[in-house]
Amino acid sequence: MKPVLKTDRMSLAALAFAAVVLGAGLPAASAMAGECPADQVTEDGMKPGPMMPKGVSDSVVKSIDLSSKGEAWKGSMLRMRKLVVQPGGIVPWHSHEMRPANILIISGSITEYSSTCKVPILHKKGEVTAEFGHLSHWWKNNGKASAVLYSSDILSPEMHTDDAAM
Repeated sequence: MKPVLKTDRMSLAALAFAAVVLGAGLPAASAMAGECPADQVTEDGMKPGPMMPKGVSDSVVKSIDLSSKGEAWKGSMLRMRKLVVQPGGIVPWHSHEMRPANILIISGSITEYSSTCKVPILHKKGEVTAEFGHLSHWWKNNGKASAVLYSSDILSPEMHTDDAAM
């Protein structure tokens, strides 16, 4: 018989509390890997960058129509994409106000130029970054190897034909 792992709200709350307590001991100005340093966060960070992709392939791995989940989701899609950004390649300036996403860096590294940070942010293999809210940005592969990223996002009906929805 296999052991059964039981969790309850109390143990999850205790785990969350422990994470907050441990995190509180970190220096305030430090940044987690692939994040804007706390003292560089701003509402007026990087200005709009390149508007056209360069040296990047973007393919949809899988998508799910969310319409069956209720009226609020009608026409929305959850999709996963694979992006391969060649050295010197660019993912153009785009917004996440209407399109939340998580990005996983599979290999290589890539630099983000964000509207919410005064300095470029380097993302390395194994890191995940969340993109949502009042965020616009562009990415460039300043490395010598291809950067491979997987992006999962929620695409609203208005964005189905938006070529800038990278």
